[in-house]
Amino acid sequence: MVAKAPEDAYTAAPFLPDRGGLRALREAAAGCRGCPLYRDATQTVFGTGDPHARVMLVGEQPGDQEDRQGKPFVGPAGKLLDRALAEAGVDPAQAYVTNAVKHFKFTQAEPRKRRIHKAPTLREMTACGPWLAKELELVEPELIVVLGATAGKALLGSSFRVTQVRGTVLEEEIHGRRERLVPTVHPSSVLRAEDREAAYHGLVADLEVAARALS
Repeated sequence: MVAKAPEDAYTAAPFLPDRGGLRALREAAAGCRGCPLYRDATQTVFGTGDPHARVMLVGEQPGDQEDRQGKPFVGPAGKLLDRALAEAGVDPAQAYVTNAVKHFKFTQAEPRKRRIHKAPTLREMTACGPWLAKELELVEPELIVVLGATAGKALLGSSFRVTQVRGTVLEEEIHGRRERLVPTVHPSSVLRAEDREAAYHGLVADLEVAARALS
């Protein structure tokens, strides 16, 4: 039985492998117990895609479909993201996609009722940070596309506001590496928007900034 750690001691660091590439990292992440989110999630949902991708897309956390299938961005938001990337001139097949938090956090009124997404806390994001730091180290992307406020806070700190910097190219030190980032909204927010068409075009416009930064 795994001992419960106090919240300020949440960290995935002890679960990282000493050596190996993304495959070893993914296998190790499957056994992560660095915070309590693993208890209710079906499985760890690790990053996937081109291991030498020029662009890394970082979202918040897995959703219901991702938790069931074990892959990031396979639900409705992922399909919308792929369409927006292609329209902006970024080949989704040549990207690496991951999340700041690797387990699905949700609320559920009753066992067979729908599982409702719940935003991870800053401590949960921080606990999961070592996985994302190692992914960045191994993939070495030229550009990070930050999808939404939670991903931005995980990478850039709690003062991050996506509305203030979306569609701009930032240069920041992330986990000891100098990185270029383009923040935008999470594609799930487009699906929830009252004017979905306008929200979608805004996402595409931000991703076009990313495409130009890679050209």
